[in-house]
Amino acid sequence: MQHFQHLNASQQAQLFWKPPEVISLHDEPRLIATALGATLYIPADRPDLAATVTRRASEGICSMVLDLEDAVDDIHADAAMHNVVTALDELAADPLATMVFVRVRSYDCIPQIADRLTVGAHALAGFVIPKFEADTGARYLRQTEDAASALSRHLYCMPVLESERILFHETRDVELTALVDLLGEHRQTVLAVRVGATDMCGSLGIRRDRDHTIYDVKVVADVLAAIINRFGRPDGTGFVVTAPVWEYFADHERLFRPLLRATPFRGHDAVRFRDMLVSRDLDGLLREISLDRANGLLGKTIIHPTHAAAVHALSVVTHEEFRDASDIAASDTGGVSRSHYRNKMNESRPHRVWACQVLQRARVFGVANDGVTFVDFLTALAGR
Repeated sequence: MQHFQHLNASQQAQLFWKPPEVISLHDEPRLIATALGATLYIPADRPDLAATVTRRASEGICSMVLDLEDAVDDIHADAAMHNVVTALDELAADPLATMVFVRVRSYDCIPQIADRLTVGAHALAGFVIPKFEADTGARYLRQTEDAASALSRHLYCMPVLESERILFHETRDVELTALVDLLGEHRQTVLAVRVGATDMCGSLGIRRDRDHTIYDVKVVADVLAAIINRFGRPDGTGFVVTAPVWEYFADHERLFRPLLRATPFRGHDAVRFRDMLVSRDLDGLLREISLDRANGLLGKTIIHPTHAAAVHALSVVTHEEFRDASDIAASDTGGVSRSHYRNKMNESRPHRVWACQVLQRARVFGVANDGVTFVDFLTALAGR
């Protein structure tokens, strides 16, 4: 798969100084996890499931989850599982440049899917495990590994951290420590750690408005900080941690001034495009993605395909970031130097991990031409 492949050659030449690389499931796990980008959840009981995946892949979405859990009513669970197997068989007949996962509903889903799959195994990248906890998670991980053995292909698992044992302060530290140990034992199976902020909010009777990011909900932001602190470490014990979903996509009457700053839009046929973003409730999404990045999260769960453009536009490495990261990574003597853009100091040792992560993101999402901003990418993607 390759991000932004759906843009034409002229658009890519205008936007990219260094285009995204082609990434496959044979690459190292952290690179694949970085490439997840905007991960679209699709209800598994959709009658046009395979066609929906194909259409969204053609629109530039490179990872999708066929959801057997919250998105499906209890009475439709069996039919939805059959639908997933059928869809995977159809998708395998015409391979797509996207990763397809299945979010399971219960313990027995993984072996049942593995038993029923034939050619569809080639379209399956792995499983997403909701409400993942240390005392039950080992079974899901072993089942994923057993399914991989039965299907003769590597399958990944993405646990979703969203349970009350993580949310509630008195059990959080013990649970996170146990999870770090468990996932570390299955490192080659765990692709990324996902975070379910909606369930955590629900446990406390909270639902944030469009005008508030998840970081404004302090009790959940506190949990995010703890998860990032334990799983986001670059010392070989951590994983890629993905950002939680932004729930809104419909227009409504705004209470506050839109969060999206006007400044980046000057000179880009700005006012009309900015109004379009605000009217589609993407201003809060852009703000939250920016905070995701500032807090060390990569990618994002999405429930509406229009959100993918914002996630991917803000994932592209700017020319300035790339120059800084390259200079820092190339220095092996330590010390401080002025940046190429002459607007900051680059410190080789404290910034080295950041630089390596930026260079990895550059491989996946590319490097923008000098002077090209996320607005240019949003404009190009909005026209698709």
